Amino acid sequence: MVTKEWIQAALRPIADPKLGRSLVEMQWIRDIMIKEERISLTLVSQDKDHAANEAIEREIRERLQQAGIQEVHIRIRNASESELAEAGYSQTHPTQDTDKAPLKGHGAGLESLPLLDPNSKVKFIAIASGKGGVGKSTVTVNLAAALARMGQRVGIIDADIYGFSVPDMMGIEEVPHVENGQMLPVERFDVKVMSMGFFVRENNPVVWRGPMLGRMIRQFLSEVNWGELDYMLLDLPPGTGDIALDVHQILPQSKEIIVTTPHATAAYVAARAGAMAIQTDHEIVGVVENMAFYECTSCGEREYVFGKGGGARLAETLSTDLLAQIPLGSPDNHPSEPDFSPSVYKDDTPIGRRYDDLAAVVIQKCKED
Repeated sequence: MVTKEWIQAALRPIADPKLGRSLVEMQWIRDIMIKEERISLTLVSQDKDHAANEAIEREIRERLQQAGIQEVHIRIRNASESELAEAGYSQTHPTQDTDKAPLKGHGAGLESLPLLDPNSKVKFIAIASGKGGVGKSTVTVNLAAALARMGQRVGIIDADIYGFSVPDMMGIEEVPHVENGQMLPVERFDVKVMSMGFFVRENNPVVWRGPMLGRMIRQFLSEVNWGELDYMLLDLPPGTGDIALDVHQILPQSKEIIVTTPHATAAYVAARAGAMAIQTDHEIVGVVENMAFYECTSCGEREYVFGKGGGARLAETLSTDLLAQIPLGSPDNHPSEPDFSPSVYKDDTPIGRRYDDLAAVVIQKCKED
């Protein structure tokens, strides 16, 4: 069976013509997508010489064809200044092994970034849930993408340190880069993203205690150059643990959206997260009921797989609004597409339009303050 690791092994001997380093090891062969017998990938190039790029592209195709892969789609893009510096083409900017030392040593004097300025107009919205498995991260990435489609400048902090999933859900293959001594978030669907997942190899577990978790959240907020933002979404871990408490303390101005399913028990547990927001003076923007129903694609009939009414009851309990009811579904995205992601719905799909409606409601509610 052809896997991403198998392809990387096949292409590892291909070296950068000037540095002699493996392009796979440099992460200059990336965004590998597999769809049946078709492979698509991105080749990052330091050379604008078409002949040099064509030679590398030809070698990629030959190695994959020798292994039985006949259909290969290759996208070529020029390396950024920071990528060139990290590869060793320039000593203008410092390099950093982000897998071994995330953010350490950077950020001196960055506390004055616009993101944390007391006069900043960035709207912080924490996405919370009482329990796992209700689609909180799915709501986060799709709300972010919908806000970006409406022209908003959006960032996501994947604060679910133990259960980080945002990079995978958004189809992100890159890692953050250092430029001028500052860590830059990865951008996807016009959304800037920072996650613990960028600094953990091979999906290894994170074994950290509370104080270290809080420190990482502070670094994500103060030591990353986010640029100008309108909205910062924080994908919180489920429940009311250390990280949720840290966010309440670090960002007293943050608002919250509570995610639940229609199931009575899920809504009951989600009320705890809402109660914590109320106790710490965080305004609750509203409730999103995820997996609200399944709609038959051929007949349009709805089936309420997890029951009815949980979201509305939770909103009533918390004295807030039910912002949206998102049906069960899965994005019809294909790995061969350049904007592939496992979990982000496109704006021309029924569920994508529901997220656009949700984004419009969120924008309006934030304007009312």
